[in-house]
Amino acid sequence: MRTRAALVAAARQVFESDGFVDARISDITRTAGVASGSFYTHFDNKEEIFSEVVAQVRDEMLHPHVRARGGSADPRDWIAAANREYLRAYRRNARLMAALEQVSRVDQQFAALRAERASAFIDRNAALIRDLQQRGLVTPRLDARVTALALSSMVSRMASLVFVEGEKIGFDTLLETLNWIWFNALQLPEQP
Repeated sequence: MRTRAALVAAARQVFESDGFVDARISDITRTAGVASGSFYTHFDNKEEIFSEVVAQVRDEMLHPHVRARGGSADPRDWIAAANREYLRAYRRNARLMAALEQVSRVDQQFAALRAERASAFIDRNAALIRDLQQRGLVTPRLDARVTALALSSMVSRMASLVFVEGEKIGFDTLLETLNWIWFNALQLPEQP
């Protein structure tokens, strides 16, 4: 199991530095410090190990327990914490996110993986919006899933613009702006 973990960690480094297209299995095994044949004991091909790396990153980025960890009863705090954690994770994983974007444009399997990753965030956010609607804090006129799709897409695209494409926006400005757009879109009242 240590060899598999070493291969996944090495693959992550190689994909971050070289992107998916230019990454080679020999680079992964060399970085892991294992024989080339060891790769095929655990993975069939480069696509399979990339899928595992992407799944690992997705799990890091999803943060399903942000509300529980925060301790606040204010939904604005939950949203701000979730956005902050997402942006931090995206910034940490920007090169892998760029590699996923690159490969998802030419490979249907990775396009589906990317869509699945996005769907996990949208589902989480839709559940939050529905919860806020049931508590009377957000208008029921909003379709929770469509609203979550719009707001999640905004955050994800802005993260890509800043952390992958190099748009010059400071982290705090980015976070504060995205939070205010979320709060205003939901017409979330400030808590006393």
